[in-house]
Amino acid sequence: MSVSAGRSVTTGQARAGWLGSPPAGEPAGWGARRLGSPPAGEPAGWGARRLGSPPAGEPAGWGARRRGSRPRFGAHALACSRMQGAGKALHELLLSAQRQGCLTAGVYESAKVLNVDPDNVTFCVLAADEEDEGDIALQIHFTLIQAFCCENDIDIVRVGDVQRLAAIVGAGDEAGAPGDLHCILISNPQEDAWKDPALEKLSLFCEESRSVNDWVPSITLPE
Repeated sequence: MSVSAGRSVTTGQARAGWLGSPPAGEPAGWGARRLGSPPAGEPAGWGARRLGSPPAGEPAGWGARRRGSRPRFGAHALACSRMQGAGKALHELLLSAQRQGCLTAGVYESAKVLNVDPDNVTFCVLAADEEDEGDIALQIHFTLIQAFCCENDIDIVRVGDVQRLAAIVGAGDEAGAPGDLHCILISNPQEDAWKDPALEKLSLFCEESRSVNDWVPSITLPE
């Protein structure tokens, strides 16, 4: 009986210890501390902080940043990088097309090429300065050219700096004024398709723009 009673007491003590009563040598409340109450010297809420709440001095959302979420400025930086890449590619394409002799400049000259041989046109650039926005006749030509290019699967972009365009292609009259560069067409130099890295980059740029309903994207040429 004494042995049985001794075993019963020992078991009861162990069971009480597992349920949270302090073992020998442990202070009162040891079980609560094991469940998340702050140890000695720790401020209130230490358990929540260990689960991801911001430490002192950290802004809200620090846990998400530590897990690798993209900062808010990431989309803007990506768009800027994409635009810069397109501008550089257009610069390279204009120079390459001019060397190949497959560049047509001028609204009326471009309209003739589009009417005669549209299948040979690979790229179209519409250019207008701020003061050209009020030129109704020019805007009508732009609308017709844009519609024609979209119907015939010709990639088309807009540029807002005619002077910069003139500096690249070197077009101008004797007085140094730029010629008609409101429309520039780039055609295949031969019957075979023209494999140009800059043209491929611009085609991808236009395709991505059309996927977000930007049918005539604007490009800024590099300085």
